[in-house]
Amino acid sequence: MVGEYVQLSPAGRGRLKGLCPFHKEKSPSFQVDTEQGYFYCFGCKAGGDVFSFVQRTENLSFGDAMRKLAERAGIQVEARYGERSSRDVFDVNAFALAYFREHLHGPAGEAALAYLRRRGLTDATIESFEIGFAPDGWDGLLKHARVKGVSERQLLEAGLLIENPESGRVYDRFRARVMFPIRDHLGRLVGFGGRVLDDSKPKYLNTPETDVFRKGELLYGLDKARLGLKNGGELVVVEGYMDVITMHQHGFTGAVASLGTALTAEHATLLERLGAQSLVLLFDRDEAGLKATLSGLDQVLGAKFRVRATSVPSGKDPADTLLAGDIEQLRTALSSGLDEVRYRVQAAIERHGVGTSEGKRRILMELLPRMQNLDPLDEIAEGVRGAACETLGIKPEALMEWIASKAKRRTLTDTHLAGMTSTRSEEDRELALLKQLLVDPSLLAKLDGSMPWRNESVRKVMLAARGAQTPDDILDVFRGQPEEQLLIRLMFEGRDAGTIGRENSQQYEQKVSGYAAAAVDDIQVTLSIDAMRAEVDLLKKQVPGAAPTEQLGLLRQIQDLQRAIEAEKRVRGAARA
Repeated sequence: MVGEYVQLSPAGRGRLKGLCPFHKEKSPSFQVDTEQGYFYCFGCKAGGDVFSFVQRTENLSFGDAMRKLAERAGIQVEARYGERSSRDVFDVNAFALAYFREHLHGPAGEAALAYLRRRGLTDATIESFEIGFAPDGWDGLLKHARVKGVSERQLLEAGLLIENPESGRVYDRFRARVMFPIRDHLGRLVGFGGRVLDDSKPKYLNTPETDVFRKGELLYGLDKARLGLKNGGELVVVEGYMDVITMHQHGFTGAVASLGTALTAEHATLLERLGAQSLVLLFDRDEAGLKATLSGLDQVLGAKFRVRATSVPSGKDPADTLLAGDIEQLRTALSSGLDEVRYRVQAAIERHGVGTSEGKRRILMELLPRMQNLDPLDEIAEGVRGAACETLGIKPEALMEWIASKAKRRTLTDTHLAGMTSTRSEEDRELALLKQLLVDPSLLAKLDGSMPWRNESVRKVMLAARGAQTPDDILDVFRGQPEEQLLIRLMFEGRDAGTIGRENSQQYEQKVSGYAAAAVDDIQVTLSIDAMRAEVDLLKKQVPGAAPTEQLGLLRQIQDLQRAIEAEKRVRGAARA
């Protein structure tokens, strides 16, 4: 049973192992004890028997998990007297579906059938998606149910009837509508969507929330589209039932649709559990479509999908595009589009522009919710931060400091923005110096302690690093503080990412330490030269306005500083030689 969801391999006598289906991992920590009949994940600590496994993977109650396993084994499970089961709702929905399908092919359904054929649907597709028709009238389904022994209570619980709270009268919810049965990812009939044939409102009407119909957890067509996920297939999220059906008819069998909502965290959890890795969000090009796309991207951020947003160049929806015979246009749209990083950044730039400080400020504030997750596994957040830095000319460490500071986020002034977008300067050299000190903290002793640090984070770290023996000693001081992410990044940048063999690891560490020591000398000399040059420039500005006697003193100071600069250059040259 477990092998249907997890690719397992032998892991010793009576044990199998594989990648855990309940959390993301690259090396297998999920194990099955075939003799005892239990599973356990050493990563996320999930464990239990086959019933709990089915409950977790299929999002079922214990009773429904038991019935699923029983059906698989060919065993019939009898419900106890008075026991309510979601199976009751499934059966009532199946009864209603038979009623709707019968009327689609009867006299009352002629207009509905003609509509479906005008939309290009074949009889085979209508049959495959079990499309039906709810005839006009207030109590057609209710009367039919009474004849067949289905109670009002059952129809009400399934959302097929509406009860007037004042009069107590009950009547059919769906009337004069094309009916689209909605199944969950397991293929269970959980509800319906109905579309009118005229201009009456609402155009679409869904089953209300019930024990089994929860819009935020359902995707129309997922029961069919999930078949391609095991082979790494791509899910295409569109807006409507007809889009899904028409795309499936033309071979785009990864199409699904949300039920009038944006993608939710529940959708993301379900898709991740089913093995989805890549999503394409295909919506209209109007403002509503743009908002729907961005909303969908917000909700899937924790699921680590590869997400692209796209639309048909003509502006048509997928169903109309295929009806017009433009299958290549749809195929091109699905193969292109923007990934989440480029889509977010480009959309923000188009809305606000980068030509003004106000535009840059608005871009940063819009991108902030997607940049502030510092989880190193969140590649999208890292990508948005990188794209923002590249587009706006912001230094990565300045952006990280801004993200970590709630006060600065609230008051992002032109001065703050200018500081974030300044060109390469002494601060960059200070960070380079800090990077080398993280390779070997003992090199801190080479500094004379008089350096006026311009970067506030560097200043804090330099003060805290006194006496540190290892990089971890420094890192421990800043656990949970904004400087922690900066230190981690610099530590990674300061190490060679290549593979080092055991036999030459000691030699490698000696080379790294030697290079770090030389780099500290070089950077410190550069900082010293820069500081003296800045002082020379300041003195030169003072000379014209000074008294003659003072001018002589200023010129001597300038001459002394220039000699010192030349001496420092010679020191650096000798060190390099």
